[in-house]
Amino acid sequence: MNPNVPSIEQLKEIALPARVSYVPQTWGWWVLLAVLVVAIVLLSARRYWQWRRDRYRREALLRLAQLQKRSDDLNALRELPELLKRVAISLPTRNPVGAGLPAMASARTTQHSRVPSLASQLLQDPGALGNADWQNFLQRHSKHPLPANFSQQLAQLAYAPDAVLRAMPNVQRQQLFDTCRHWVECHHVAA
Repeated sequence: MNPNVPSIEQLKEIALPARVSYVPQTWGWWVLLAVLVVAIVLLSARRYWQWRRDRYRREALLRLAQLQKRSDDLNALRELPELLKRVAISLPTRNPVGAGLPAMASARTTQHSRVPSLASQLLQDPGALGNADWQNFLQRHSKHPLPANFSQQLAQLAYAPDAVLRAMPNVQRQQLFDTCRHWVECHHVAA
């Protein structure tokens, strides 16, 4: 046997280097990580708040889809204006209906100051709007132009005799449903 030939007993295990840590080593990375976590939490909270705020919109779209399936039914057509009014009343606003009404005690102490009547303040509520005011409200909250006679069509659905509604062409019915769906989906919320 040749003594210069290495044997297996002479082999030694190679020492591996220390593991590389994935923990940031400088404070800058910790700050960046904190900013990212805070941003993710804030964005998630905002998205959740928007999702909760738009609950009325999802429910209205679901109801509108149910009504559109039965578009031949007169009751479904008559429910369209009511549905839009309910959506308008449900709009999240900064000042709820009746907010800002003066307290009775302060109204008595200021005899010469003009206190707005309850009726004039309730007229700002979308549920109390009609005709041109209702059309203006719908148009003001819509991102796209609505038909000029949209509120008149809704009034016709609510108050016209059954014979008039039965005579309405299917194309016009579908246009009404499409316009209502488009307004519910895309209306602007000021809150």
